[in-house]
Amino acid sequence: MFVDEGLPLTEGFFYILLVLYSAPSHGYAIMQHVERMSDNHVRIGAGTLYTALGTLLKKGLIQSTPAPEGADPRRKMYAITEAGQSVLRSEVERLKHMARTAEPILRTERRF
Repeated sequence: MFVDEGLPLTEGFFYILLVLYSAPSHGYAIMQHVERMSDNHVRIGAGTLYTALGTLLKKGLIQSTPAPEGADPRRKMYAITEAGQSVLRSEVERLKHMARTAEPILRTERRF
């Protein structure tokens, strides 16, 4: 039902796309937002982040974007693409479906 190219997303990819869904950002800010957004449950190191960004760029889920006026031009900025938005929405629906499936089962008493 939710079979889609690129799904399931890794936890890191999910949070990176979620951060970029809000607004374009640069690498260090992405790392900070992921930590805040996940209540410090997910921490992405610099090496992992830049590998993930490279993969997301190759898949066409994000793109490089010019730095805003007045920003440090040395910082690479990234923005989510329409394909990235679509994959993110599909992943959220997939996760919701999984949770809806599990909830009634987890509410029942185990028989063994």
